[in-house]
Amino acid sequence: MAAGGLSGCGSEVSLSSDPHELVLWLWNRSASPELLAESARGIPGTDFRLRADYIGTTFDTKLRTSLAAGAYIPDLTNINSNNSLYFPAEDQFLDLYELGAAELERDFYPWKWSLGETPTGRFCFFPLDIGPTGFFYRQDIFERAGLPSEPDEVSAATRTWDEWIELGEKLRRDADAGMVQTAAQLFNQFLNASPERYFDTADRPLYEQEGSAVRQAWDLAVRAVQTGVVTGASSTTDQNAAWVSGRTAGQVEGAWWSEIVVDTAPETAGSWRIAQQPGPPGNSGGSFVAVPRTCKNPEAAFAWIRWAQSPQMQARTFNDVQLFPSTPESFELGVMESSDFFGDQDPLEFFSEAAQTVPTTFISTHESKVGAFRTELGLVSNGSKEPERAWEDAVTEVNRVLRKRGVL
Repeated sequence: MAAGGLSGCGSEVSLSSDPHELVLWLWNRSASPELLAESARGIPGTDFRLRADYIGTTFDTKLRTSLAAGAYIPDLTNINSNNSLYFPAEDQFLDLYELGAAELERDFYPWKWSLGETPTGRFCFFPLDIGPTGFFYRQDIFERAGLPSEPDEVSAATRTWDEWIELGEKLRRDADAGMVQTAAQLFNQFLNASPERYFDTADRPLYEQEGSAVRQAWDLAVRAVQTGVVTGASSTTDQNAAWVSGRTAGQVEGAWWSEIVVDTAPETAGSWRIAQQPGPPGNSGGSFVAVPRTCKNPEAAFAWIRWAQSPQMQARTFNDVQLFPSTPESFELGVMESSDFFGDQDPLEFFSEAAQTVPTTFISTHESKVGAFRTELGLVSNGSKEPERAWEDAVTEVNRVLRKRGVL
């Protein structure tokens, strides 16, 4: 279908009775307030305006309910990194390739762009921000423990996960500090940096295969528990306290975590640095924007996307709400404002380089059904279950759920 044929998709389900107003659903800090204010006055190149409606913690529930009911649907909607949840309902969204998205593909990191495609090849989810990962660590605590402490030294000493664990054992022995808060975090970040996850592109399970990425992530997390590399602080309050006190001296996480540690542990300013994690960097978090098929004017909606997600506007968005750009050119403009929280290290430079080597991966819609792996890993962490029994129980439960849903 040609893009010009889509402009008649207006519908009585629209949230706005104003024929020249498009409605965007989003959550707090998922877009630049400055750009939204400009959009409210007019979307460049159109005679439409944008109204931003902030939805709370029930975002996915509200959006999925509206789509299923065919009522109260926004003209555009932000969608978090869990966009694969919407693959089964992809017909509720327009294929942005039909609106000209393909000509913008070269502006974005290829691995992020690929995550916006559904398994059928439709491009329903346009890239917003990304979360390239690295190993955050307390340089002062590493120094006191007599460990490598400069970012390049730590990176060189931890090229493999075995070396990372060994460094963590020394940190525990000489500084009584952990390298990461929970086993689940390490498990997740291993998979976030892996080209392979739980399913292949045909949604066939991979986790039971010998040497699968899921089993490797599991074994790494279990070893981290057994060697004392994991602190075990599970609640948000406990984790924040552990970072401030130094009980936890590290974190493997996305670029957005820079803002978390700035907000939660401001007294540690100057003490944190970032090293390369073992293997390739991963991606943790990031979001997308989609256009429901009931959109009042798809061309105007895509005009807003084209404008708001250009390299120039993504750079402005970073300065406003610290959403890390998915457009490499944003970092070349020389306008993005970096933080001095990490001493003489520039986190923008670090993560813009990391983003270049994140592997392309496939996130299946069925990943919402594999929670048993993390549940059972939690039982291993608290000593309630032996690792191999927990693994077997996780596989059994995930397979049960998949059979019930007709996946197996």
